[in-house]
Amino acid sequence: MKKISDWSVFRAFRSRNYLLYFFGRAITQFGTWMQRTAVVWVIYSITQSAFWTGVTFFAEQFPAFLFSFAGGVVADRHDRIKVIRITQVASMIQAVSLAVLVYTGHKVVWEILTLSVILGIINAFDVPARQSLVHLVVADPSDLPNAVSLTTATASLALLLGPALSMFILTAWGASACFLINAASFGGVIVSLLLMKLPPYQQKKTDKHVLSEFWEGFVYVWKTPELGHTILMLAIVSLLVQSYSTVLPVFAKVVFHGGASTYGYITSGVGVGALLGTVFLASRKPDAHLKRILFISTLAMGIGLVCFASIKNFPAAMLFVVLAGFGGMTLVTACNILVQSESEPHMRGRAIGILLMAIFGLMPPGSLLVGWVSQHVGAPVTVLTQGVIAIVVALAFRWVSFPGWQTAFRQGPGH
Repeated sequence: MKKISDWSVFRAFRSRNYLLYFFGRAITQFGTWMQRTAVVWVIYSITQSAFWTGVTFFAEQFPAFLFSFAGGVVADRHDRIKVIRITQVASMIQAVSLAVLVYTGHKVVWEILTLSVILGIINAFDVPARQSLVHLVVADPSDLPNAVSLTTATASLALLLGPALSMFILTAWGASACFLINAASFGGVIVSLLLMKLPPYQQKKTDKHVLSEFWEGFVYVWKTPELGHTILMLAIVSLLVQSYSTVLPVFAKVVFHGGASTYGYITSGVGVGALLGTVFLASRKPDAHLKRILFISTLAMGIGLVCFASIKNFPAAMLFVVLAGFGGMTLVTACNILVQSESEPHMRGRAIGILLMAIFGLMPPGSLLVGWVSQHVGAPVTVLTQGVIAIVVALAFRWVSFPGWQTAFRQGPGH
């Protein structure tokens, strides 16, 4: 009988350091999704407005866009372990502050949004360092794609269970309990970092300015089509499609006539699809065609959103929100794998920073746009349009990335 470490879907667990990294990250991801869900629900409960839920997403994600280029440079210049320790402590303080704010009854929207902005700045430095750390904790370079997929699977599983658990805790003990649990979860990452055995960090000497180094990374990505086309596709989807989560509270309360639990079910449905997507990528063969996976996942997300927006039966709609979650997470994970695998080691932190800019930089204005549009045309029409856009983007990406398909199209079916 094969050992668990020999199974293809778990082969990255053969690295002790990665195993520690995986479980530390898994713990904090559950807390993160509990807090994120609770914040959105608190804001929506106060304002009863889809626009303000969009502002909530914007407040956390846009600062991550503004500072992610600096975060990528810091990840390439400094000891990533120390950077992550600092960001985890800062995140813990932010979560405790949020818990105190809500527990004492000061649920003022601008105060919650200010703390969300602070978290966004922290994440701008935390995520590039954490993502690029995977290379250091995986002993066998051939296990890297599997490690990235398994790492993303932790976020998917947290997206599946975190919102549902947060709704139970919200009902029983209130939002402040969710925030305190999230604060405690950051301890898991700190402990895992302390237990890792890594070679001493070698300080890198450079006389270049931060902006100069970032521009160098941007030019590198632009001149590498394998990276540039992928990041451009993700940027378009982040702006116009991925922000559909902004109006999910509206679907829960207005379309399906439910409450907090209904919102938790819908968000968990997205998580089920996301988990299935990451398991699919983790078990794929090393030589699997990532660009083909990008095309299929974007198409699946578009079809899922179109059907979810068109169906009024809740159980049936849940099937398609799962499909949308599958496509969305598979797309982001495949992009992450491709960027990490194809980037040069000395450019990896900056390439990841630019990838994060495509996500964090364009999802916030996308959330505002979706919130504003849904106020005028309704949530179902908005999400239906987003699904159509995803299908168009998938077809355009296939046209650009598969020259043979263009030739076959021009020649027609008879050739």
